[in-house]
Amino acid sequence: MRKIKLHTQIFIGLILGIIVGLVFGEKATVIEPVGTIWLRLITMIVVPLVLVSLMLGTASLGDIRKLGRIGIKTLVYFIITTVIAISIGLFFANILKPGSALNEDIKADLYKNYESKARVGIQHMEEKPSAIEILINIVPTNPFLTMVEGNMLQVIFLALLFGIILTLIKKDKSKILIEFLDSVNDAIIQVVHIAMKLAPYGVLALMASVIGQYGINILITLFNYSLVVVVALIIYTLSINSIALSLLGKMNPIQFYKAVKEPIIIAFSTQSSYAALPVALESVEHIGVSREYSSFVIPLGATVNMDGTALYQGVAAFFIAQIYGIPLGFMDQIYIVVMATLASIGTAGVPAAGIVMLAIVLKQIGIPLEGIALILGVDRFLGMVRTATNVIGNMACSVVIQKSEESKRSDHNDTA
Repeated sequence: MRKIKLHTQIFIGLILGIIVGLVFGEKATVIEPVGTIWLRLITMIVVPLVLVSLMLGTASLGDIRKLGRIGIKTLVYFIITTVIAISIGLFFANILKPGSALNEDIKADLYKNYESKARVGIQHMEEKPSAIEILINIVPTNPFLTMVEGNMLQVIFLALLFGIILTLIKKDKSKILIEFLDSVNDAIIQVVHIAMKLAPYGVLALMASVIGQYGINILITLFNYSLVVVVALIIYTLSINSIALSLLGKMNPIQFYKAVKEPIIIAFSTQSSYAALPVALESVEHIGVSREYSSFVIPLGATVNMDGTALYQGVAAFFIAQIYGIPLGFMDQIYIVVMATLASIGTAGVPAAGIVMLAIVLKQIGIPLEGIALILGVDRFLGMVRTATNVIGNMACSVVIQKSEESKRSDHNDTA
């Protein structure tokens, strides 16, 4: 009998989870611990994986100028794709007007059910540090505490710093450290393999719990809004990433999507970019992306690239404004693009962080923050789709950056 491939097993787990959630309702939450344990197993190795792989990736570049060049290219790519994503979201929101048909009774029920959760998001937004404080806090005072707390910006800073140092010290000394880190990286990858064997069961449990808890009624209630977000995300993901892969990465998009099915499903089912990170690194390696590039671009993207989240914020802001009868002119929407882009860069790749960033966007454009309560009922479902978009964008960027560097190297050789 032919063995079922892992991505197929995970997809089956996803479908079975939806069925179990629909059949058993809230009783299905009893198996949530299975999914939580699996998710903790994955997230347990994220910090050491990012630290070690980014150090190796930085050290393997061997040139600080090359590191700076790749870093700038990566950030520019992420910013451009994020701006495009928000613009596409607002384009569909303007055409389909998702907030125009929401019943007043439904609106009142949504406020009643989700107002307390909205207040939590607003409170977190008010506690958010300033841009200067964020910049200062990137540099840790205690590297061990940084790893314990899982502060990803600080982890990335440490990895880049020590990776650069490995390129500066004598090669006979750095070689010993690099070989050690390479062995540690192999050990971490083995943990990933073990975790992935349990993925179908973890995905099943998580999906059953989500569906059992929220059902599909809330999706039906907010169908127009959900439809705009999902359609915009799918069109953006399949069009912009495919164009980037074809024109900039010189890769067949179909070949790419076939190779990265597993991290997409993991991102969708867990709603976490970090949970999908280990599998994403391995998947792009199968299509020829060197760890030299992927171990730099993808962990960085998991922290700063949130094109899917930014698109969602744009549509959500438009939707809430419509509910309150607040007209948004062209300049207002330009401001949403700017604010959502800046906010998305600081969005961590963990569940529900987008709500905090949405509160910042709404506050800046004068839309009542309490309106967040209107969309929280479907946030979990939409979060799954937007996280998958984020992860796809990170992997596509690694393809583009590698091709860009290879082209530069080829041009240099031709000139020489």
